[in-house]
Amino acid sequence: MPHKFHPTVLREYDIRGVIGETLGPDDARAIGRSFGTLLRRAGGKLVAVGYDGRVSSPILEHALVEGLTASGCDVRRIGLGPTPMLYYAEASAEEVDGGIQITGSHNPANYNGFKMVFQGRPFFGDQIQTIGRMAAKGDWDGGTGSIESIEVLHEYVDRLVEGLKDIPTERLAGLRIGWDAGNGAAGPALDLLVDRLPGEHFTLYTEVDGSFPNHHPDPTVPENLEDLRKLVADKKLDFGIAFDGDGDRIGAIDGEGRVIWGDQLLMIYAEDLLKRLPGSTIIADVKASRALFDRVAELGGKPLMWKTGHSLIKSKMKEIHAPLAGEMSGHIFFADEYYGYDDALYGAIRLIAASARLGKSVTQLRSDMPQMLNTPEMRFQVDESRKFAAIEEVKQRLQGTDAQVNDTDGVRVTTPDGWWLLRASNTQDVLVARAESYTQEGLDRLLAQIDSQLEASGLERGPQAGH
Repeated sequence: MPHKFHPTVLREYDIRGVIGETLGPDDARAIGRSFGTLLRRAGGKLVAVGYDGRVSSPILEHALVEGLTASGCDVRRIGLGPTPMLYYAEASAEEVDGGIQITGSHNPANYNGFKMVFQGRPFFGDQIQTIGRMAAKGDWDGGTGSIESIEVLHEYVDRLVEGLKDIPTERLAGLRIGWDAGNGAAGPALDLLVDRLPGEHFTLYTEVDGSFPNHHPDPTVPENLEDLRKLVADKKLDFGIAFDGDGDRIGAIDGEGRVIWGDQLLMIYAEDLLKRLPGSTIIADVKASRALFDRVAELGGKPLMWKTGHSLIKSKMKEIHAPLAGEMSGHIFFADEYYGYDDALYGAIRLIAASARLGKSVTQLRSDMPQMLNTPEMRFQVDESRKFAAIEEVKQRLQGTDAQVNDTDGVRVTTPDGWWLLRASNTQDVLVARAESYTQEGLDRLLAQIDSQLEASGLERGPQAGH
């Protein structure tokens, strides 16, 4: 029986939609049939399946498993947990050939979706479109797969704690850390983790609640860090860590309540890693600060600017064997002593380890960074049919000028004032802009350049689009 998906749900990096409007159990079943058929045809058979804390997740999980087993795949159900726990179940067991996590990530409570791993690699782009094409034709193999349920949470937490194995406990005993799970899927793992860590730990919202009653689980939005900031200030803690809804993106604040952005966390991780693995290539996305790329080079590493998107970065890491990568959005990937996927709980462990090994507090590490002025990520609506064309026009106009242009992902232009970026989102009908300078005057000049380029393409930096 062929199946047609709503045109908005098959996206670049994952599958996502609004429950009851664009996404439901029939879609989940069809995803299982298509993914399972592809895996069987590639010689695989066993799929790990997990889900986040959204109200709709168990229903989608049930339908997904039906689809996978009907295609002849065996399913290993790992239950409720963060996306990195599913990645762990897939990466740590040799017999597992694929993995699917049901998650709406940091989207509002009425959204849900699927993140997938296929034979150890991210499953994205045209592979996701293939699922739609197969479903439309009913191009599915049949079979009867088996189902087993296993408990992986404790084993996963054991693996996280290993990240501190080379650091003497007495060096960590005085630490006082605040944690905010945002009622997301990382909560139960976090409760187990802090019980195992030296020092004092204060947690917020570790109870999983798919309605997100306290605040939206997106740690890149400063308002969502307010409760954590208050906790750190009231208890005079060393720093605070926050997670998104499915635990693959990390947010952090230092002891003074300052946000430590994704690229700034990467600077700390890079300093620690390059002492142990000198000369390593470290990847960051095109939205990252120039200060990061300069710092990696200064520490003897090789900085590489790459396209935004967790699947694209993971693929690039595998291709060039980079031990560390990260995005502004808080996806940080560790492949030196870990599996190369984005895991915010492990990222927290590595922040504790980096601070201990470097002999500096997280607040000191944040204070040592250059003071740059930068805009937040500005997103504005543009017609889907225009977004890539507009970027192409900007590129053409800049050719033949003395502008220093990097076109890895959109257009990133470096000037004596700093840099500005304009790129098309792969997942929404928006253009994304960002600028960074040493002075306010410089920042104003960079923003004026963005505006003049938009104007030349008949667009304006008008109403901002949300995530």
